[in-house]
Amino acid sequence: MDTQHLQAFVAIAENGSFSAAAERLHLTQPAISKRIALLEEQLKASLFDRIGRQVALTQAGQVLLSKAKLILGEVIAAQRAIADLQGDVQGKLSIATSHHVGLHYLPPFLRELSTRYPQVKLDLHFLDSEQAYHEILQGRFDIAIITLALQQDSRIQSQTLWHDQLEFVAAPTHALATQSHLQLADLSAHQAIMPDTSTYTTQLIKTLFDDKKLPLDITMVSNHLDTIKMLLSIGMGWGVLPRKIIDEQLEILDVDHPPIMRPLGYIHHSQRTLNNAARVFLDLLQNNTPR
Repeated sequence: MDTQHLQAFVAIAENGSFSAAAERLHLTQPAISKRIALLEEQLKASLFDRIGRQVALTQAGQVLLSKAKLILGEVIAAQRAIADLQGDVQGKLSIATSHHVGLHYLPPFLRELSTRYPQVKLDLHFLDSEQAYHEILQGRFDIAIITLALQQDSRIQSQTLWHDQLEFVAAPTHALATQSHLQLADLSAHQAIMPDTSTYTTQLIKTLFDDKKLPLDITMVSNHLDTIKMLLSIGMGWGVLPRKIIDEQLEILDVDHPPIMRPLGYIHHSQRTLNNAARVFLDLLQNNTPR
C-alpha cells in the first residue's frame, strides 16, 4: 500500500471530512479523493460512508485505521533512524505546546535552536495541554511542552522543567481584594473564572476545595489565560493565574494557603524514537533551565 494513500486515509478519519484532510496535507480535494479511490480499489472495500459533507468509517475503515497508523509510524521511524546515522541535526521537529508555555517559557529555547541548527524545520502547534497529551499518545508529535498531567500514562516519558506558581487573584475593585487573611471558604462564596474543569489546572484547584468540602462556583470558563486575565481585571470574579502573567491590573489575594505550584515540562511517547533534532532540543531545555 502506498504510504501517501494511507496518509490521506488517516487524515480524513481524524478530521472527519475530505476538505479538512486536504487542507491538513496541503492538497486539493480531488487529489485526496483520488488517493482514497485507489486505496479502496486496492483493498476491494469501501473505507468511508459519505453522508452529505461528513464521512464516517466503515467496518473495513475501522480495521484499517489502527494498522495504517502503525505502518506510517514505522515508516517515519525508519526514515529518522537512517537520517540520524549521518549525525546531522536536521529534518522536521514537531512540537505541541500550550499557549502559556509557548509564549512565556519557550521563546529563548526556540531562538537558540533555530540559530544553532538552521537545518531543523520546526513544526510548532499551540494546543491545550490535555489535547497535546492525547496527541502524543496518538504519535502525532515528537514532543509536547505543557502543564504536566496529575497522573501520567505508563506510555509517556516526562520531565519537569519549571514550576509555575499560581496565585489567587481578582480585580483591585473586587470585594475580596480589600480583605486580609482570606480562607478558601471566603472565595467559595464568590463567582470564579477558571479554565475548563477537564484541565489539569482546574482539577488541581478543585481538589483543594473538595478536600475542604467547599463548592467551587465556576461561572465562566476559558482555556486561554489571557482571556481569563481580562475578565478578572474588569471585576467579573476571582481566579487563579500564574504569577508570571500577573500585573497591576490584578490584585493577589491574601489567602491563607501554602503556595500552589503546577509542574511544567516535556513529554514524549516512550515507544517513539526521537530524532537528532528532538534530542538536541531536549538537551537545550534541560541544560539551560534553572532548577
